[in-house]
Amino acid sequence: MNKLDVDQLSVSYLPPTTEFRPVDGRKYTLLQSNTSGEWFLTIGYHYHSNDANRKFRDEVFAEWVPQMGQYVLSGKVFVSDQEFDKQYAKIRFMIFQREVEQALSAIVYGDRVFYSNYPWLLDSPIYIHFDSNYEDFNKMIYYGTPRQYLNAVIQPIET
Repeated sequence: MNKLDVDQLSVSYLPPTTEFRPVDGRKYTLLQSNTSGEWFLTIGYHYHSNDANRKFRDEVFAEWVPQMGQYVLSGKVFVSDQEFDKQYAKIRFMIFQREVEQALSAIVYGDRVFYSNYPWLLDSPIYIHFDSNYEDFNKMIYYGTPRQYLNAVIQPIET
């Protein structure tokens, strides 16, 4: 997993969402600048729309949803639709697979104060849906728990 540079992460909240609430329907929109590498995380009741990124839709979306008695962090990335040929869809799928763990680190670390109020969510499962019109790339993949990503970013200082 590529280590997240926390200095490259900007976090904003869409009111009335705060660092402390809500849990139900809490949504994350994550973008990465292709030029600077900086990450932009928006947390709110709805996803943040970015008109400049419509053509390629490189955002990572995630939200907390109740499922079978527990909460699940359910994410989605757009791989392809009928506008993309299979080879280009494959390239996008491979890039997203390579980058999704760093994106999850940004989402979890960016909302770390939230977990101090809901520590039981640290052990909730994370699933990411790779959305594609091609069956080979239209997959739901388990990506561990928020605790894994938080622990990977916050390393104890060696003495």
